[in-house]
Amino acid sequence: QVQLVESGGGLVQPGGSLRLSCAASGGFFRINAMGWYRQGPGKERELVATITPDGTTNYADSVKGRFTISRDNAKNTLYLQMNSLKPEDTAVYYCNARVISIRPGELSYWGQGTQVNVSS
Repeated sequence: QVQLVESGGGLVQPGGSLRLSCAASGGFFRINAMGWYRQGPGKERELVATITPDGTTNYADSVKGRFTISRDNAKNTLYLQMNSLKPEDTAVYYCNARVISIRPGELSYWGQGTQVNVSS
């Protein structure tokens, strides 16, 4: 079983910054792509950003230039640096990891989510 634990959410004023972290642990051989997703009030879950093991990144248009995704492969940890936050960034942010384990194939795991509120 693989566990993903997010941290770093909270309340911030518009224009402020937050850094989210997601630590992976458990039984796996390798972590492939990792990503951040979010679900705002009354909205469906959407992609924020993804990153491959070699550092190739992909961002939603709404966060390009403001958010930066990174990972520390040695620590099995994913990060999301969020700058110039806007009220529309308010959401529960979820970490996702695709892992190779003793189970066949690549499996997808989700964290429990961390709340980000952007408000004055």
